[in-house]
Amino acid sequence: MKIVLATRNMGKVKEIKEILRGLDLDMLSLNDFTEVPSISEDGKTFKENALKKARFVSRYLNIPALADDSGIEVDVLDKRPGILSARYAGGNATDEENNKKLLLELKDIPLKKRCAHYKCVIAIVFPLGEEETVDGSCNGFISLEPKGLGGFGYDPLFYVPEYGKTMAELPPDIKNRISHRGKALAKLKEKLTAILLSFTPSSQHLKKRYPSGNRGI
Repeated sequence: MKIVLATRNMGKVKEIKEILRGLDLDMLSLNDFTEVPSISEDGKTFKENALKKARFVSRYLNIPALADDSGIEVDVLDKRPGILSARYAGGNATDEENNKKLLLELKDIPLKKRCAHYKCVIAIVFPLGEEETVDGSCNGFISLEPKGLGGFGYDPLFYVPEYGKTMAELPPDIKNRISHRGKALAKLKEKLTAILLSFTPSSQHLKKRYPSGNRGI
């Protein structure tokens, strides 16, 4: 089954492909479809944004689309950056700029009070309107300084106490197992396994599997 990952973030594309490896999927990304316009992520929750992106891309390209919306919530900052995580330092901010802003806001706050939560919601939408959503989370702390060269986003700052390392310091196999996105994708992989068993190119089996009014959202 062909499916498009509704992102141009190659870090996300790499993680998603690795975790969903083994499924009978031909996974493309928006980098393969330059004609798809940008999508405004103006939802109030991760779920709203994930569904909006997946719905738009699926309808635009007429193929199944998978989208995630994720971010980091810091307790002492009233759950900021939250849904603004990717653009915390501005609309075109880099990961480094977002990390610097977060560290500045947490200046002089000790590590034990820097509790943070990585959150992720993933939506998959099919052209006939069938939808599924899954979520995942990971708890940790914001470190005093960035460490590690792996991952992307806030990974160099997200300290995982069970391992004594930031996400960016962890090997990919461990990160993909314990991360917010990894947990959400593990749930999605179970759903996709069942969906693929009933899949036909015409998608008629999917239509029967998800009758109107029961779309898994």
